[in-house]
Amino acid sequence: MKYLIVLLVVVIVGWLLFGRATRRGAVRKEGPGRPALEAEDMVACAHCGVHLPRGDALVDGTTVYCSDAHRVAGPRAQ
Repeated sequence: MKYLIVLLVVVIVGWLLFGRATRRGAVRKEGPGRPALEAEDMVACAHCGVHLPRGDALVDGTTVYCSDAHRVAGPRAQ
């Protein structure tokens, strides 16, 4: 019985320490040392219509695609 109590105390202490470490890590990630992310324009794929950030899109002239396969397939017929 005393081993069960010791095990329970060890688990609770570990849980408390782990919880504090993850909370501290979250504060550090959002702290003043990291620059805020800039908003990026969203564009729609000409083939499937999915919206994605302009930086991730493939541009073919003035047409925007989400992947190379959709660029090769071309715009969807309306």
